[in-house]
Amino acid sequence: MRSGSSGRRRSCVKLTFVPVFRTPTPSVSVVICTYALERWPNLVRSVRSALDQSPPAHEVIVVVDHNDELEQRVRDAFPTVVVRPNLGPPGLSDARNAGIRLAGGDILAFLDDDAIALPGWLADIGRAFRDDSVLGVGGLIEPLWALRRPAWFPPEFDWVVGCSYRGMPMQGDTIRNVLGANASFRRTVLETVGGFRTGLGRVGTDGLGCEETELCIRAGRRWPQKRFLFRPGAAVQHLVPSERATPMYFLSRCFAEGISKSRVARMMGSRHGLASERHYVLWSLPTALVTSLGRFISFRDSWGAARAGVILLGLTATTIGYASGRLTVRGSQ
Repeated sequence: MRSGSSGRRRSCVKLTFVPVFRTPTPSVSVVICTYALERWPNLVRSVRSALDQSPPAHEVIVVVDHNDELEQRVRDAFPTVVVRPNLGPPGLSDARNAGIRLAGGDILAFLDDDAIALPGWLADIGRAFRDDSVLGVGGLIEPLWALRRPAWFPPEFDWVVGCSYRGMPMQGDTIRNVLGANASFRRTVLETVGGFRTGLGRVGTDGLGCEETELCIRAGRRWPQKRFLFRPGAAVQHLVPSERATPMYFLSRCFAEGISKSRVARMMGSRHGLASERHYVLWSLPTALVTSLGRFISFRDSWGAARAGVILLGLTATTIGYASGRLTVRGSQ
């Protein structure tokens, strides 16, 4: 018999600690574009909401679109803010491009001059971009009605007033494009694809848009394996003045959106330019129509019938605008 200890041998386990590296939270530059003195009270609230974020922005940039008096007022009121004029063509697209050229942050977050960033807005944007697959982030845009929400105004048409709408992805999903009032992009993405196309977008109060849609489609083609993301936590409130809560504005904005969509479809092809709109028209609007009519029939809710009528009118006005835009292009060829 072998001599020696009869006890169990003690095994020595060597623990190896492997460091976990996380992508650092990127720096974020906030860009606010403005153009009119009468929007001054709204601009003040917008700039202050951007300055009050925690953690703070890398910088807050205000680009003033061809208005010397407004530019000087911003300089006097906000000495810590970077203020520059738009020296290119008038309009939101080139004003944003001016902001892109100025920004030093890894991320550019665009905030409308009549939007208020809620607490945690910038922090949530920064967390989202720690994922290297994210090209851009669209945050929640809540309507802030100057009076009250009109009972006839369908939530499916909140895009008319520049806000998140019923029927769009709302739970942190991948999206085709961001909405302009609360949109952020990697600076490298904007520089690579060439920024916003100046042939699109609003000039003054003309109601045109879709410049962010076209840019997102262009970026998605450049990086098909990456994505745009919706983040409900990156929330802002968007002021809706009383003059935008009228049937006339509703119809004119729907018509202008149709024209804008026709331009995007012409540039990018209808398969890409109208992919999200097909689901919206074929699923979201019919569902809203049935729901509104159901409330009218079951509960004698007269506003349900009104909303159903407005849905049909809005769809008709947008379709006419789209057809008008297509015919205008063909006539110019």
